[in-house]
Amino acid sequence: MSTTTEKLQKVLARAGLGSRREMETAIADGRVKVNGKVATLGDRIEMRDRVAFDDRPVTLRGAEEVPRRVIMYNKPEGELCTRKDPEGRRTVFDRLPRLKGERWIAIGRLDINTSGLLLFTTDGELANKLMHPSTEVEREYAVRVMGEVKKEQVVAMVEGVMLDDGPARFTDVQEFGGEGINTWFHVVIMEGRNREVRRLWESQGLTVSRLKRVRYGNIFLDKRTKAGEWVELSQDEIDDLSATAGLVARKVPELTPDEKNRWSRDKHKRRPVQAMRKPKGQPGR
Repeated sequence: MSTTTEKLQKVLARAGLGSRREMETAIADGRVKVNGKVATLGDRIEMRDRVAFDDRPVTLRGAEEVPRRVIMYNKPEGELCTRKDPEGRRTVFDRLPRLKGERWIAIGRLDINTSGLLLFTTDGELANKLMHPSTEVEREYAVRVMGEVKKEQVVAMVEGVMLDDGPARFTDVQEFGGEGINTWFHVVIMEGRNREVRRLWESQGLTVSRLKRVRYGNIFLDKRTKAGEWVELSQDEIDDLSATAGLVARKVPELTPDEKNRWSRDKHKRRPVQAMRKPKGQPGR
């Protein structure tokens, strides 16, 4: 009789300990044990195995047991996409509603100088599927570019350019006007490599002075959230993300009275912040 096994990092992500990539790092760092032995990358486990993370037992769950909550956060400039910063700077996780027995997993990242739409979920499998390049989820950004932008430069970025980490391209570029030396564009990209939008413009000798993500798949940044605020997505929105990821839809669990009170307190205690601004006289980015 055959026994079903799964990759260890996949099971850990599903348990709400972090993204699959974060779990791969934890395994490589020797923080995970299976049946009392330090695990290694590539290990597969059964649901009956005993797993410990930082020497604490992990409750293993099947895919159907994981609550699939998703929130949309409007990230201001100046916040880091990391759980903790050694320098004590503000992170996106500081403002999210607290969970009991779960962890928020970021679906992608934005650099410190980029603002806009960030999605977080309790479902590691959903996060992994949406972030994987093979899923080809559209990410749309509003970009303010300094200097004159020529048609041939736009054509080059749509046809594709070679960056340090491989070829990259925008699937769509639309001009939205501007003032003085600045022009606004909306661009669409199908992957989330580090600073890819900025690097594409830089490949044409142009500088991005503002960058804001306004869409991820079919989820748009709308008036429900100001900078530094979050909102829980509806069942229909989460079902749409699940379909994009190729996953079966799952009912979003109702918040318990205690969770509702805690989320409400978190929302009102953690006021939105303005984007960090440079002091007068200091050159811009």
